[in-house]
Amino acid sequence: MISGRQLVSLGVALVAAAAMVGGQPGGKQKPAPPVNARVAWPQAQRANLPATLADGAAYEPAVFLDADRSVGTAPTPDRRALRLVLRDGNGSVRTLRTLPLNVNPSIESPTLSGTDLVWAESSRNREQLWTIDLASNRPARLLTADVGDARFYESQYDLVFAQGRVHWVAAGADDTTEIRSVALGGGAVSVRSESGAWSLSAWPWLINGVTAAGGTTVLRDMTTGQDRRVVSPGRGVTACGPLWCRVVAFDKKGYPQIDVMRPDGSDRRRIAGGTAATAIADNAVLDRFEIYSMQTDNSDLTGYYQVLAYDINRRSTVEISPEATDVSYRAGVLWWSTGSQDQFVRHSLDLRTV
Repeated sequence: MISGRQLVSLGVALVAAAAMVGGQPGGKQKPAPPVNARVAWPQAQRANLPATLADGAAYEPAVFLDADRSVGTAPTPDRRALRLVLRDGNGSVRTLRTLPLNVNPSIESPTLSGTDLVWAESSRNREQLWTIDLASNRPARLLTADVGDARFYESQYDLVFAQGRVHWVAAGADDTTEIRSVALGGGAVSVRSESGAWSLSAWPWLINGVTAAGGTTVLRDMTTGQDRRVVSPGRGVTACGPLWCRVVAFDKKGYPQIDVMRPDGSDRRRIAGGTAATAIADNAVLDRFEIYSMQTDNSDLTGYYQVLAYDINRRSTVEISPEATDVSYRAGVLWWSTGSQDQFVRHSLDLRTV
């Protein structure tokens, strides 16, 4: 609710009326709290998911196909290997890949295109890209081991499907960035060099500033080679995509504030302040939602925060969860955890269905 003033012109009776309508005479009305997502978006697909598999192994989702189905990692029951699994809404599990724990494995940046899944796989001495068709019974296959000095930023754009190829960035020589790609069917890796430090965004865009203090200042179209300058908002950190930017700065009292704006600086809006903080790496997901958190009275003790979504299209804020931790987003689905460290539940919300 927008704060306003109730004008008072006559007598005590009108002053009392003003107090009932707008709080203290001449004062600002306290904004109404944001509506919870279950009320604001009753049609949206969501799910509550146990934190463990049926065999008792701790499960860490990495990407969701929809609110119920996800791909993630879990140790084997004997704790000798790391599994990449597809978990269905009914709890059934299909093992996609198994890696021995003694090579210190990790699985990063899983990305979906239809039923095709691609991910980066790291171990003690190597890094590779692997893929699998989730709709078939064929096993996972090595896509390429020629990944270069790959750079992943916990973004949904770390790996990008476009034009029948999988794209990623790697650090090049002499302050350059390599834009690497390989056909989904495999084959030779194509390498294109760009001066400076860049990361991938929605295809065909690159964004700079991923490691710079001020954030994004330029968007580059890889198809045309043309650059779009981001209008500098002054002090703050800017994260941009082709349509929207997020600006995080501090006010005169030292409190954080979050704005959204177009890359050319137009349509700038203040969406949060006070104890606000970004909750996920990507800004303006689905070109519509800015996800952020706010401290609660218990945050310092629990480490849990209120999670909210600003709907850019509707210019409104919705509460995702009053207390949550481990907030993640990828491929249209937001997920988070509630409960205690010893016993918690994961929740998912498919923002594509809002």
